[in-house]
Amino acid sequence: MTLDKNYLEYSKRSYGHDHNRFQWSMLTDRPPVQWGNGKTLAVWINTSLQFYPLNQRGKPFKVPNGMTMPYPDLRHFTLRDYGNRVGIYRCLKAFERYDIKPTFAINSQLALETPYLMEQLEEAGGEFICHGWNMDHLHYGGQDIEEESEIVKRSVDTLRRLVDSPVRGWLSPAKNQSWNTPELLAENGIEYCCDWVNDDMPYRFDTERGPLTMMPLSTEIEDQFIIGQNLHSEDSWVEQVKDAFDFLLEESNSQGGRMLALNIHPWLIGQPHRIRSLELVLEYIMSHSGVWQATAGEIFDAVKQQTLREG
Repeated sequence: MTLDKNYLEYSKRSYGHDHNRFQWSMLTDRPPVQWGNGKTLAVWINTSLQFYPLNQRGKPFKVPNGMTMPYPDLRHFTLRDYGNRVGIYRCLKAFERYDIKPTFAINSQLALETPYLMEQLEEAGGEFICHGWNMDHLHYGGQDIEEESEIVKRSVDTLRRLVDSPVRGWLSPAKNQSWNTPELLAENGIEYCCDWVNDDMPYRFDTERGPLTMMPLSTEIEDQFIIGQNLHSEDSWVEQVKDAFDFLLEESNSQGGRMLALNIHPWLIGQPHRIRSLELVLEYIMSHSGVWQATAGEIFDAVKQQTLREG
């Protein structure tokens, strides 16, 4: 039996990929970016501050890093809470010690319910980006658009009300989106999103409500992925981050500016037996003269000023 030729036809098929979210291009073919002052590698340290409800719904899938035991799973609930009560303050001390300007991706419910934590984060400087409402309010395909629209608006409006600086960035819980999420972000004045990890540099991302910029936040070198999921040692995490840093720094010296985006979780890396690993990473990064350590928004602005390239 021969397939009808219409079976293989797809209206959005094009060179590189089959969607119109961004123009496909090779990273090596794009005009080189310059960070200024002789710096070649921009380093963004992202700290994810999260709230995991004890009575999670798990809709439409089990919440990553959420509760795993029968209710009430206090063992995992209190471990996650440890990051917001203890671990984050170790991270803040490390940031101060190594002159790090951090980016805080925070669940808006956590920001609303922990005013003291917010005061300490504000004092640390840096930038806030919206990490959704909480880690149990996921965005997913098939979700009612009115439901998702309300969650996005509530999350963004709440965080903007609580912080003095502009909230321009977004990181979805679990980096999960529906088909409508980018449009809803643009509708709510979000300028850049950190969910897609298919590049080493920011790129323009089109929506029906206007352009976004994708700021790839690497999953491959984050603490939770390497230590918590792959079950590698803390020493291995340090080695892998250093390897990524060395490679991108070398590449940036020959091909134009590059970006290292490192995502950490205080409930994990803020443990007393792990915080030294974070210090070793920060010490290594900041010992190199070619590094521009900046917030996600500062990197976004620098690329945008040089005419944000397609794809």
